[in-house]
Amino acid sequence: MFKNISRKIPNPLYIGSAVAGVIGFAYLTKELVGGQRYQGKGVTAKDKVIIVTGANTGIGKEITWELARRGAKVYMACRDMKRCEKAREEIVLDTKNKYVYCRKCDLASLQSVRDFIKIFKSEQKRLDVLINNAGVMNTPNTKTKDGFEMQLGVNHMGHFLLTNLLLDLLKESTPSRIINVSSVAHKRGKINKDDLNSDKNYNASDAYAQSKLANVLFTKELANKLQGTGVTVNSVHPGLVDTEIIRHMSFYSSWMATVLVKPFVWPFIKNPKQGAQTIIYLALDESIEKVTGKYFCDYEEVDVSEEAKDENISKWLWAVSEKWTRLNI
Repeated sequence: MFKNISRKIPNPLYIGSAVAGVIGFAYLTKELVGGQRYQGKGVTAKDKVIIVTGANTGIGKEITWELARRGAKVYMACRDMKRCEKAREEIVLDTKNKYVYCRKCDLASLQSVRDFIKIFKSEQKRLDVLINNAGVMNTPNTKTKDGFEMQLGVNHMGHFLLTNLLLDLLKESTPSRIINVSSVAHKRGKINKDDLNSDKNYNASDAYAQSKLANVLFTKELANKLQGTGVTVNSVHPGLVDTEIIRHMSFYSSWMATVLVKPFVWPFIKNPKQGAQTIIYLALDESIEKVTGKYFCDYEEVDVSEEAKDENISKWLWAVSEKWTRLNI
C-alpha cells in the first residue's frame, strides 16, 4: 500500500523544473515587454552639461547613470540631499566619472527652484539637456509651499519655472534639448479651468492625470515659442514602471497586492532601467536633433489626446502658470 502511494507523490525534480520554467518565462516576458535598450553605439555625451530632476532614484537615477557612463557632466537636482549623495557616490564609483553633482532642488518650493538656478548659473555657463523627470502620483490632498495642489505643483508648476529660468542658457548652448516626462495618464486628464488647483474638490487620480496633461500642453506651447532657436522640447511616456512614484497608492503597498497581484503583473511592468531608455534616446540621439513638440513612447512618436491638442487650453495654462509661478517678477 505504501509503495503505491509513493508513486503518486510528484517528483521534486519535476516540480523544480516547472517552477524554473515559470520563472524563466516571467523574466523573458519582462524583457520583451520592457523593450530594447538604447544602443546609440558611438553616441557620446562627453562635455555635455545635463540636468536631471528627481535623479536619486528610479528612472532618474538610471538616466543619470547612463549619461555619466557616456561622459556627461550631470547635475542631479533633488529634494533629498542625503539620498542624492548616496546615489551620486554609487554612480561615480561605477562610471569613474567625477563630474556628477548633487544640488538641492525641491520642486514643491518655487524659492528652492530659484535657489537651484542661482547656484547652477554660478557654476555653469551652458546647458545642453534639461530632463524634467521628477514627479509625484496620487498624493494625499496636500499643498506645496506656495499653495499649489501637490501633483500640479511638483509635476508641472515647479518644472515650468525651472525650465523658463534656464532658457537663456539652453539658447546659448544650441542645439539643446528639453525632455518632459509625462504619462499615458494624460489621455484621461482634463484641465479644470474652474478648479485648476483642486481647492473645491480633490480626487488624487484626476489631479495626477491633469498634471500629466499639463506636461504635454506645456511641451507643445513651449515648442511653439522656441521655434527657430535651436532648442527642442519633447514629452515622453516611459511606460508602466515600478518605481517609488506608486508609494501613495495604498493598495499596491498592501500585503494583498504583494501576494495576489504583484507576482502576476510583475512581468508586464518595466523596471527603472527599461523605463529610462526612451528618455536617454531623446536626450542624445542625433536622429531627433530637430524634432520638437512631439510625444514619444518606446522610441516612437505617438498621438496625444484631443485635449492635449487644444491650443486655447495650452495658451490659457501657460498664462496661468506664468502668473502663479511669478515668472516675470
